[in-house]
Amino acid sequence: MSTGGTGQAEADRGEKGGVRTALAGLTTRGRSFLAAGVAAAICAYVLGQSDLLRVGLLLAALPLICAAVLYRTRYRVAGSRRLSPSRVPATSEARVHLRMDNVSRLPTGLLMLQDRVPYVLGPRPRFVLDRVEPGGRREVSYRVRSDLRGRYPLGPLQLRLTDPFGMCELTRSFSTYDTLTVIPRVEALPPVHLSGEAKGYGDGRQRSLALAGEDDVIPRGYRHGDDLRRVHWRSTARYGELMVRREEQPQRARCTVLLDTRGIAFAGAGPESAFEWAVSGTASVLVHMLERGFSVRLLTDTGNSVPGEGADGFAGASQETADAAGLMMDTLAVIDHSDGTGLSRAYDVLRGGNEGLLVAFLGELDEEQAAVVAKMRQRSGGAVAFVLDPDTWVREPTDVPGPEDRHEERLRMLREAGWTAVSVPRGGALTELWRLADRERTTATAGSTGEARP
Repeated sequence: MSTGGTGQAEADRGEKGGVRTALAGLTTRGRSFLAAGVAAAICAYVLGQSDLLRVGLLLAALPLICAAVLYRTRYRVAGSRRLSPSRVPATSEARVHLRMDNVSRLPTGLLMLQDRVPYVLGPRPRFVLDRVEPGGRREVSYRVRSDLRGRYPLGPLQLRLTDPFGMCELTRSFSTYDTLTVIPRVEALPPVHLSGEAKGYGDGRQRSLALAGEDDVIPRGYRHGDDLRRVHWRSTARYGELMVRREEQPQRARCTVLLDTRGIAFAGAGPESAFEWAVSGTASVLVHMLERGFSVRLLTDTGNSVPGEGADGFAGASQETADAAGLMMDTLAVIDHSDGTGLSRAYDVLRGGNEGLLVAFLGELDEEQAAVVAKMRQRSGGAVAFVLDPDTWVREPTDVPGPEDRHEERLRMLREAGWTAVSVPRGGALTELWRLADRERTTATAGSTGEARP
């Protein structure tokens, strides 16, 4: 839930433009009355009809009086906006709450409230507020929804003041606005053991400092409550005070999620395009791995990583899971195609590091880029690639499918390099493909070790 800024609009003589501003606010009805009154007065003068002259003066004076009264009215109105929530998945709805406070000592007249909203979020909301007493408050709300991810500004809020006869209308704008972030759709993924690790924290290979021996520990000062069996006597003698061995400190297992954003690797556009599927899949895996306790990094083909907290770009253990997920979701909300043609920059980032599990969402690969991806797989961790099948994503369902030899050849290259490569057809469900990747990894592992699985 997010609370927007508060602004104030004041209807008084302090606005620039003076009488010209008031006359410019005449509505069609007011202009019609003024024109009819002037015409009647001219006709009365030419024809010498005093009664007609009185009618003409009344018609012309009414809109002018309304404009003057509305312009000279002094009251202040404060407005605020609140988003619930401020970050919403695509195709989901968010509610915007508007609040108006009359902070003056005079009651207001009829108020027309309008909020500026991008067309992709829906029609522009308009509300009519009746008389607001001094110190009174009015609250209204409306819903917004978008099928397209992105960051959309809401505001500024506009307040229209009108007289009871509808002759004049003045507009005041608040200066504040808020931003609604529409993030990719996230699917709940089933727990699988793609990396061979049982948990994000410390099982198996993903451990840091362990008590391997006298020379491998870094002692620290004794603290009240420490077990005396962990006293390090050699360091105690050296420093002249009790020193104890450090406790084992598990390191979070790492996972890098690689998103291919090359424009040449994806065809089509819109919510159901191949690129949007890849972005949604990336978001789902990031959230899933963070929930399992992994230290996660988002990497693109340009070599940029998010959140980039440290030199290695991973979300460290000190960073809250919700903050890390929010930062990466905000990045994926506005991510777009890159101008690059290759994946070498991403390979340079991954080369030589212990990245743990590597999950990649890739577009169409040629032979050269498939070879680059094959080299990304590190010996220390698992690697899973979801490669979009260009034949099914580009062609219409009624077309005759083209040859799939090249796509299968790219998958074979990745599998020979140790990847668990899964082909992604058009409209494929990520949850099923996620389970398929686990089955293929398990089969490949059992085949390489000669084990028979039931």
